[in-house]
Amino acid sequence: MADRLLVKVTCGTDDPERSNQAFTVASAAVAAGARVSLWLTGEAAWFAVADRAPDLGLPHATPVGDLLAVVREAGQVTLCTQCAVRREIGEADVLPGIRIAGAAVFTEEALTDGTQALVY
Repeated sequence: MADRLLVKVTCGTDDPERSNQAFTVASAAVAAGARVSLWLTGEAAWFAVADRAPDLGLPHATPVGDLLAVVREAGQVTLCTQCAVRREIGEADVLPGIRIAGAAVFTEEALTDGTQALVY
């Protein structure tokens, strides 16, 4: 059984329900005691930026900022290097505790024994 959950979210306001689902699953896994690594890629990169977290506007959904805070506090959040560069997001722009890393780190995490990976 996996004790580590690797969640990669590739969308933001362009696909709000799918994006919200990724953050909901990641935060629920943290609450369940799993080790969680959440990767922000594509349009989800904007969730890493301080004072810029998009509102998905989904009724009956916990705000993504709240879900992200849960994962930031008890898990690992990573912003994709290429996604950050394409959007001109630098280290100084991201929320505390969010790192910027690339494909090699993602691959290493995904191939670690006991890891279940989900991509949204």
